[in-house]
Amino acid sequence: MTHHGDSAGHGSSQAPSSVWTGRATNRVQWLLAAVGAGCMALGIQLAVVSTWTSGIAPLLMSVIGCVAAGLLMLFGTLAFVHVAVKVDGDALEVRCGHAGLPRRRILLTHVVGAEFAPTVTPRQWGGWGYRWRPEQGTAVVVRKGEGLVLRLGDGRTFTVTVDDAEAAVRFIRDRLHLQGTGTRAGA
Repeated sequence: MTHHGDSAGHGSSQAPSSVWTGRATNRVQWLLAAVGAGCMALGIQLAVVSTWTSGIAPLLMSVIGCVAAGLLMLFGTLAFVHVAVKVDGDALEVRCGHAGLPRRRILLTHVVGAEFAPTVTPRQWGGWGYRWRPEQGTAVVVRKGEGLVLRLGDGRTFTVTVDDAEAAVRFIRDRLHLQGTGTRAGA
């Protein structure tokens, strides 16, 4: 799934790839999505087979509460089961989940640096998902592991967990004509 722009095969007449793609997946999110589906099923079961004699208001509150909690858990976790990253000559694009939402596109003209982070954890960012912390910047964290950190021209940073982040850093630096400094983010 990852196409490196470093070089074509040795002796190949193919030009180097102009697109790098990467992906990261978190299988634990499927468990959380199943819990959300269970909450929805409980709400539906309460609505259909309930024989509550204490009135309609408690029943409605229970049904609506279970269905709402289930929907939030289900869609909130499915949106961050995986992340797909694409870097071409113009921009870096991040798409989350199966629907590709939320989505973030950063023009490479706004990037002043790219660094490899050997370990990005949900704990650093306050959990999984699309995160913002004033002192750290913005991140898309779907699992613990390596990540790509972009330094933007406005002083902010954008971090994304993605497999083979070092190759992404090399690819972006090549596109921006930046020299590798050998430094790592978070090291």
